[in-house]
Amino acid sequence: MKAKDKIFQVKKTLNLRGNLVSLDTPAVMGILNITPDSFYSLGRQNTEKEILSAAENMLAEGALILDIGGYSSRPNAEDISTEFETDRISKALALIVKEFPEVYISIDTFRSSVAKVAIDQGACIINDISGGTLDTNMFETVAKLNVPYIMMHMRGTPQDMVQHTDYENLLKQMTLFFSERVEKLRILGVKDIILDPGFGFAKTAKQSYEILRNLDYFKGMRLPLLAGLSRKSMIYRTLDISAEEALNGTTALNMAALINGASLLRVHDVKAAVETVQLYKAIYP
Repeated sequence: MKAKDKIFQVKKTLNLRGNLVSLDTPAVMGILNITPDSFYSLGRQNTEKEILSAAENMLAEGALILDIGGYSSRPNAEDISTEFETDRISKALALIVKEFPEVYISIDTFRSSVAKVAIDQGACIINDISGGTLDTNMFETVAKLNVPYIMMHMRGTPQDMVQHTDYENLLKQMTLFFSERVEKLRILGVKDIILDPGFGFAKTAKQSYEILRNLDYFKGMRLPLLAGLSRKSMIYRTLDISAEEALNGTTALNMAALINGASLLRVHDVKAAVETVQLYKAIYP
């Protein structure tokens, strides 16, 4: 390895419940939306049977992590109470942990109290779409719980983020956002941090493609990158199709993300993503 490559060498391990998990081969995170209004109709799991069936299928297809969310973060989504969100995820966690006790679960929430409940009930990663901007207690909570933290870049809230797409220099402003917040986490003692550029979150489709094209711009942070591109509007609006028809487009963009440095793919369709990773590794062993 050349000296300049070592400078930007990305951290390739995660401590998940005391197990050191390697990301030398990019991992796949399966999406479990415990919400009635996910933008992708086939990605909604609301009954006990649907939740367990989806979890079983994703794990069988090769998902390393299941990402459980009880708050819809699509643009203009309804704002629900903390109590309602907690109730949703608690029921799902109880089902999944009982049936699959060894599973690695990520809790998709920007609320520290929800995150704490989820970790107490068996989750082992916190996935925060706001990067700690919507709950001032989140970073301290992550530090106390001593779990990996996925920090996504977003401006505003899910309800108004479409109004916050004005950037002077998108990549530089995102890097500043990440740098400042990673430093705060480091001071608190958080060791495992994953960066998510937040495709579609306070970004136009054009801006999201700019980020994807320049994903390796963030290698200087030396942290694993998560790409959440699955069936998003940047795909189906570009192709003039529906989210339900966007698997092929998702696969194409996931390969681009892997080539440009992603270590994790967050997806609705685990089998397709796992195969994409296998082909990527065949090209770049």
